[in-house]
Parts: sequence; structure tokens; C-alpha cells
Amino acid sequence: MDFFQPQHSLTAIEWILRAAVAYLFLVVVARMFGQRVISQLRMIDFVLALIIGNIIANPLADHDVGLKGALITTLALILFYVGTIYGTLKWNTFNKLVNNSPIPIIRNGEILYDGMKKARLSMDLLLEEMRMLQVKSVENIGLATWETSGQLSVYLKPEHEPVTPGDLQLTVKPFDLPRTIIKEGKLIKEELLATGKQEGWVKAELNAQFQTELKDVLLATIDGKDQLQVFYYR
Repeated sequence: MDFFQPQHSLTAIEWILRAAVAYLFLVVVARMFGQRVISQLRMIDFVLALIIGNIIANPLADHDVGLKGALITTLALILFYVGTIYGTLKWNTFNKLVNNSPIPIIRNGEILYDGMKKARLSMDLLLEEMRMLQVKSVENIGLATWETSGQLSVYLKPEHEPVTPGDLQLTVKPFDLPRTIIKEGKLIKEELLATGKQEGWVKAELNAQFQTELKDVLLATIDGKDQLQVFYYR
């Protein structure tokens, strides 16, 4: 375990061991961060990620720096981070100190230039965000805010919102998520068991409906009405 400590030099194996320990440690750290940080970085998340990256990088590139101290420091930072997140959930005042409030960018079809300056948002970036949200015109927006996650949230004016079956008082079928029962020619038995079907039934249906075999199926799903949808290798 000498590779944990500062050394005058390290062998190739010791460098590899340092990298492996650091990699596995960062995997655990990522799990401790949670899905929110994996999907989007807020200001405090971004700052912490930069600090951790710098701490871990030093012992992986400099044999005079020990790995043990870097791991302990990183673990301490994670504990501080978890405590901060708990504080934001527990106390609203603390949450306001850590997280910024959403900044209004557009209201009733009018661009709020002061909000854009506060968010450091350029016109090109605003238009890009609108295109990504498939919003055609600023005039169609009732309210748009720049979130702390660095994303634009848009609420359209009522007259520009898409018409839904509920608006027309239409009766629709309940949502049914198809289950994937075949993937790359292999039967997913857990999903098949949840549908109440057997492997023999699947093979018979593939032969009767699609004149194909299990090994030739790239993807197959089944819905609540026991209807199969099959995609083949091309």
C-alpha cells in the first residue's frame, strides 16, 4: 500500500493502482452525489466538481503527492456537500443563500432585458433555448424563466398552448407502457414473466405473425393487449 503515500518515484504498477483506486473512489462519490448532480450541475455542484477534480488529479500526476490525503479531503467535501443539501431542504432561508431564485426572462410576450443581463444570457442563447423547446415566437410566451440549473423554462400563453383531449372532453385510453421482451435476439425472461406469457407463446407468435425466429429479432415489445411490435436486424 506504499502507493498511497508520497514517493520519490512510482513503478508502472503503482501508477495503475493509484488510478484504479481513484476511479473506484470517484464512482462511489458519484453515487453519493445522487442523480440530480449527474443530470444537471447547479452552481454549488459545479464548484465542488472542479475542486474534487483538481484534488484527485494531483496524486494521479505527481508522485510527490500522496493519494491518502486526497481521498480523505474529497470524502470530507462530500460530507459537507451532503450537509448543505440537507440544509437547503430543511431551512428555506439557507436554501436562498445557496441557490439562486429563477430569473424572469420573458413576460407576456415581452423580453425583460434586465433579467437577461442578470442571468448573463445572450440573445443568441435565448433563441437557441427557444428552438430546443420548439417555441416559435417570443410573442407566444406568457412567462419564461432562467432556472438555477442553467435551463430555460417556458409557459405559453393560453391561446398558444396545444389542444389536449381533456380540453375537448374526449375519452382516451389509459397510458400503457410496452414492455421490452426481446433485445438483440435474447429473451428477457423477467419482463416476459411480468406479462404472464411463456417463452413458447412468444416463439409461436413470432412464427405465426412475423414468420421469423427469436435470433433474428433486434427488438420486440408487447403492450397491454398482448400485441407484439417487432424490429429486425438490417
